Amino acid sequence: MQSVRIEKDSMGEVQVPVEALYGAQTARAVQNFQISGLTAHPHFVRATIELKKACARANGDIGALKSNQAEAIVKACDKLLGGQWKGNFVVDVYQAGAGTSHNMNANEVIANLAEEMLGGQRGQYKIVNPNDHVNYGQSTNDTIPTSLRVSALLGLNVLYGQLDRLIEAIEHLSERYASSVKAGRTHLQDAVPLTFGQEFGGWASALKMARRRLGDAAFHLRELPLGGSAVGTGLGSEPGYRNRAVRYLGEQTGLDLIPAPDLFAAMWSLTPLSNLTGALRDLSLDLGKICDDIRLLSSGPRTGFGEVNLPAVQPGSSIMPGKVNPVLAEMTNMVCYQIRGIDVTVAAAAGAGQLELNVMMPLVAWNIPYALQILGNAMQALAEKCVVGITVEEDLGLKYAGSSLALVTALNRKIGYLAAAEIAKKAIKEDIPVVDAIRKSGLFTEEVLKDLLNINALTKQPAA
Repeated sequence: MQSVRIEKDSMGEVQVPVEALYGAQTARAVQNFQISGLTAHPHFVRATIELKKACARANGDIGALKSNQAEAIVKACDKLLGGQWKGNFVVDVYQAGAGTSHNMNANEVIANLAEEMLGGQRGQYKIVNPNDHVNYGQSTNDTIPTSLRVSALLGLNVLYGQLDRLIEAIEHLSERYASSVKAGRTHLQDAVPLTFGQEFGGWASALKMARRRLGDAAFHLRELPLGGSAVGTGLGSEPGYRNRAVRYLGEQTGLDLIPAPDLFAAMWSLTPLSNLTGALRDLSLDLGKICDDIRLLSSGPRTGFGEVNLPAVQPGSSIMPGKVNPVLAEMTNMVCYQIRGIDVTVAAAAGAGQLELNVMMPLVAWNIPYALQILGNAMQALAEKCVVGITVEEDLGLKYAGSSLALVTALNRKIGYLAAAEIAKKAIKEDIPVVDAIRKSGLFTEEVLKDLLNINALTKQPAA
C-alpha cells in the first residue's frame, strides 16, 4: 500500500502520496484525467516556474507578500528550475479547460517546497499557501497564456540553432558543387540544365525565408497578458505588480518580453500562437519538399536517378542484403506531416474561445512545445547524419544534362519554338541524342552549335 497524507481543498479531503510535492487539487486532476499518459512539456513547465518566480519577486517588492514568503517561493522555484521538478508535474496534458490543474500543480509544488524551507510541514500550507501566496495576484486565465507564449519563445530559441545548422550544411553543399552541371526537371520531365549548387542553394534560401517568417511570428509572442488576472481587469493584483512581474520574467529567461497593450484581447486570443504554428507549417512544407528531392535524387542506385549519394546509417531491408534507404529524409518527412496536423489542431483550438477565455489552452500548451521539439530535432539529425555527408555523381549529372531533350530550348532565339520542337520530336523518334538531331537539321555550323549548346553557359543567369 502506498503511504498517503490527507489534505483538504474547497471540496473536502483528498489522499495525496506522502512523498509528493503536489497537493490536493493536483491529486484530484490525476484521478480525473487519466487520458494520454503525457504530462506537461519541459519548456512549458520551465515557463510556468519562471513566471511564479517573477510574480513572487514582484509581489515581494510591493509588499503583497511578506519578505520571507517571497524569498522562500523564489528559492523553491530555483530548486525546481535546477531539475527538482521532474516527477512532480503529473497532470495529463488533456485536462480541464484553461489549465487550472496545471497552474495548481505548480502552485502546490512551489508552496510545499517553500513551506518546508520556512519550517512548516508538507501539505499543511500554514506559512505558504498555494492559492493565497504562490498564486497571489494571478489567475489561471493570465498565467497559462503567458506561460504558453514564454514556452514557445524558449523552444524557438533552440529550434533556431538547429535550423541554422541545416542551412549551413546545405550551403556548404551548394558551394562545393557550384559548377557541377545537372539536368533540370519540371513535371518530372527533362528541363534545361542548372548546377547542383544552384539547386542546393535554392533549398537553403527557402529555409532562410522560413526562418524569417518564424521571427515575424515570434515578435508578437513577447506581448504578455500577465497581470490580467481572471478577465483582464487585474482584480486581485496590486498596483505596480504587472510591469515588475513582466520585467522580472524577461530578465530571468533572457527574452524580450513586454506587457500586452490590451490585456482583454491577450487573455483569450491565441492567434499569436496559431500564427507561429502557421510559420512552422510553412517551414515543414519547404523542408518536406527538400526531403522528397533528396529521396528522389538518391533513388536507385542502379534503377533510379542515382545523382546523389547519401551516408549509409543503417541497413535498409530485413530481406534484401546491401539495401540502404534514405531514412533520415523519410523520418523528416514524417515529422513534417505531424507539424501540419499540429497546425490544424492549434488553429481549431485558437478559434474555440468563448467570451473572456479560451478554455482550449492546455491543448495548445502541449502541441506547440512538442512541435518545436520534434521539428528542431529532425532538422538537426538530417543535417548531421545526412546532409553533411552527401556527395554528388558529377559525371552522371553532366551526362543527363547533355542528353536532355530540353537543350533545344537554347535554339528558340535562333529558329523559334516550333522549329525547335520539330528537332526534339526527331530526336525522340529516331532515338538519337538531341545534339545529333540538331546537326542533322543542317541549320547550324559546328562553331555556332558549340556556342549555342555550351552547357555551362546555359546555367548562367543573365544580368538583372
